Amino acid sequence: MDKFSIQGGARLEGEVSTSGSKNAALPVLAACLLTEEPVVLHRIPKVRDIGTMKKLLRHAGAELEELGNGTVRVQACAIRKPEAPYDLVKTMRASSLVLGPLAARTGRARVSLPGGCAIGARPINLHVAGLEQLGARLEQSHGYIEAKVEGRLQGTQIRFERITVTGTEDLLMAATLAEGETVLENAAREPEVTDLAELLTKMGARIEGAGTSAIRVQGVEKLHGAEHTIIADRIEAGTFLMAGAITGGDLVVRDCQPEHLEELTAKMRQAGATITEEGPGALRVRGSGRLRAVDATTAEYPGFATDLQAQYMALMTQAQGISFITETIFENRFMHVLELARMGANIRIEGSQAIVAGPSPLSGANVIASDLRASASLVLAALVADGETVVDRVYHIDRGYEKIEEKLAAAGARIKRAGSK
Repeated sequence: MDKFSIQGGARLEGEVSTSGSKNAALPVLAACLLTEEPVVLHRIPKVRDIGTMKKLLRHAGAELEELGNGTVRVQACAIRKPEAPYDLVKTMRASSLVLGPLAARTGRARVSLPGGCAIGARPINLHVAGLEQLGARLEQSHGYIEAKVEGRLQGTQIRFERITVTGTEDLLMAATLAEGETVLENAAREPEVTDLAELLTKMGARIEGAGTSAIRVQGVEKLHGAEHTIIADRIEAGTFLMAGAITGGDLVVRDCQPEHLEELTAKMRQAGATITEEGPGALRVRGSGRLRAVDATTAEYPGFATDLQAQYMALMTQAQGISFITETIFENRFMHVLELARMGANIRIEGSQAIVAGPSPLSGANVIASDLRASASLVLAALVADGETVVDRVYHIDRGYEKIEEKLAAAGARIKRAGSK
């Protein structure tokens, strides 16, 4: 099992490039199941979750061709196995994204209940309720959700009880092949949803309102092939910005989309980091001077991303004063706190709120990554800790970051991977 060995104390300087978004690539790959024609996708990141989704598509009967430089050609001429078996998807939350496309195209789907990070419940009930409203019959047994559709799905009006990104994406894909109009209310507004809608539109779908809380879909009988480039990974870009700030560095983050990071960059500027745009798709962060404590509360987009909360907490351990970090999305997303405390962080948990007192002198220690973003927070803390930090279970970080140790090392971090891949 791989580990990272990190010697703290090095300023990050130079440039890092952002990969394509994992959270955008997963639904976009699932959307390839909606057509028998080829779909060419650019900027697909090489991360563990994407590898799992590719295996899932092949299992269903799709052919995948790697064209190099992150380009993949997917063609699902025939769906031989409309299922997502447990052995394939036990490490990935996004398995539920194929439920809608498989049910819409083949009339049946059998999907294992999602696995992945232990950061709290991400119930699939919102997917299930929406598909039932579209006319599917669903049953749950033996850890699987099974969907059956007589004829075509039927357009309807669906209002989500609470905002769900994967639920919005799943039902958006299903609605493209439904008969009539579907309206998704209280829909997620994340850039990844908009990116998926752009691909679906290129495939012949008729969609209005993506990026707003009300998405309107006019169903069509058939979708066709298309070509699409994935958006930049805003979580990776945000992680790099905080890495630059926490080390007092001078780092340019390229190939990102600054408009997707405005909530984070506003907080970082309040905290004392200097962030400027360095031409199209590039942000420069300078961490000179002492950081100030600034509160943050996670919220659905365009609010502060829950996927950046753990990294922001690491940043706040080096800020002067007390910051209150409130988590409103996932109930178990403070699992990194105990590991940060072992490094010397002064953090107290009260319900859904973490109270961080800083600045804390951190020292290297052996720590364990509990989930994808928690592992990133431990890497950030290790960059400024005194001595060596060994981060275990970095397969979590490999689920969502492409060669993060190589990118950080190129900017001056003293980080090495140990173990076998």
